[in-house]
Amino acid sequence: MVHRLDVGTSGLMVVAKTESAYTALKRAFKERTVEKVYHAVVQGHPDPLAGTIDAPIGRHPHHHWKFAVVPDGKASVTHYETLEAFPGASLLEIHLETGRTHQIRVHMAAHRHPCVGDPLYGADPVLSARLGLTRQWLHAHRLAFAHPATGEWVRFESPYPADFEHALDVLDPGRASDD
Repeated sequence: MVHRLDVGTSGLMVVAKTESAYTALKRAFKERTVEKVYHAVVQGHPDPLAGTIDAPIGRHPHHHWKFAVVPDGKASVTHYETLEAFPGASLLEIHLETGRTHQIRVHMAAHRHPCVGDPLYGADPVLSARLGLTRQWLHAHRLAFAHPATGEWVRFESPYPADFEHALDVLDPGRASDD
């Protein structure tokens, strides 16, 4: 395994087939040359609709199992753009510049827009239940990087899982008939 996803996050992961590929891919992640794009449904509507969150992340001061924006945390940068706004929620595309544990979840919650279905970081359980979610709506949608053997730029995308599609259909009932 070259990197990891938070428990409950769906989507793409990179697995190396050889030791040399593993080393090259780990270096690419460390040097931030991998394009990491996530989709998330968050509560409310971010203002502005697109922007950058540049806030350090570290252990939560009172709950060791959580992370938080803290002054002495590690540099963390998240870029987001609203793809679609629904009543009470928004679908965002998120580009990670850094890759801290729980980064998207912490940054969005710190801006009062937690990922829907994420009780650890303040999601509304009533909305989560209405959408049928038992986990945070966070999906590793796209990864792109230089292939470790050929150097060719490769790009992979992952469709949403069924529970996320269902949640989107509940948020926008007309969406299902658009397909």
